[in-house]
Amino acid sequence: MTDTLQYLKSSSNGNFFLLAGPCVIENEKMALDIAARIVPVCSRLDIPYAFKGSYRKANRSRVDSFTGIGDEKALKILQKVGREFDVPVVTDIHEAAEAEVAAEYVDILQIPAFLCRQTDLLVAAARTGKMINIKKGQFLAPESMRFAVRKVIDSGNDAVTVTERGTTFGYGDLVVDYRGIPVMQQDGKVPVILDVTHSLQQPNTGSGVTGGRPELIETIARAGIAVGADGLFIETHQDPSIAKSDGANMLRLDLLEGLLERLTAIRLTIKDM
Repeated sequence: MTDTLQYLKSSSNGNFFLLAGPCVIENEKMALDIAARIVPVCSRLDIPYAFKGSYRKANRSRVDSFTGIGDEKALKILQKVGREFDVPVVTDIHEAAEAEVAAEYVDILQIPAFLCRQTDLLVAAARTGKMINIKKGQFLAPESMRFAVRKVIDSGNDAVTVTERGTTFGYGDLVVDYRGIPVMQQDGKVPVILDVTHSLQQPNTGSGVTGGRPELIETIARAGIAVGADGLFIETHQDPSIAKSDGANMLRLDLLEGLLERLTAIRLTIKDM
C-alpha cells in the first residue's frame, strides 16, 4: 500500500518529489512525449517523479468545454505511460464508483479540491489500497484538512498526501497562504504538496474559461520550496496555447528543466542550513 509513497519520499539527497504532466490526456503521443522529456530530467536531479494526467475533467465552467477522449482510452494511455517509463501515475476521480475502475490503471488516486469533504469518495478511494492525494478545498482552512486525511486513514489506508492549491480570494482569484504547508504537515502528519499551477488560476472569467498567471509559476514554486513543501504539482504542456484544458495556467514544457534545476538548488541549500 505504501510503496508508491515511499518511492516519492526516496530522494537520496532530500530533494522534493514531483507530480507533473498535462491537465487532461488529449492523445497518446502527447502523453508519452511529455513523460519522455520529464523522466530523464528528474532522474538526473534525483527528483522522484509521478506522471499526472486527468482521464476526464468533470469540473468545467461551460457545457461545451473539453472533458476527455473517453475514460477507458485515457486510462489505458496513463497505464502505458507508467509501464513504459517505470513511474507511478496519478489521476483524479470524481465519484465513489470511479475509484475501483481507475485503480486498475493508475498508482495514485487524486481527490479534487471541490470534493475533498466527500466522505463516500474518500472512503472508496482509500479502500482500493492505492496512494491517495487529497487536494485542499479552495474554501477550507489548512487545519480542516486533517479530517479528510483521517477519513482515509480510518478506512485502512495510510498512504496519504495533501495538496495546497490556493484559497479563494474575492470572486475571481486565488491566493496561497504558505503558513498552511507546515500546518498541514504537522496536523495531518502527512507529506504536503504545493500545486503550483492551479494556485495561479483565475476561475470563472467572463468568457467561462479559467484564466491564469503562468508568469508567476517560478515565484510560487520557489516560495513553496523555501517553506518546506515535500512535493510539487505542476501541469505542463508542449504548447499551453492550444491545450484543451487549463492552458492559461500551465507551464510550457521546455521551461520545466531549468525551473527544476533552480528549485533543486534552493532545496539543497536550505537542507544544508
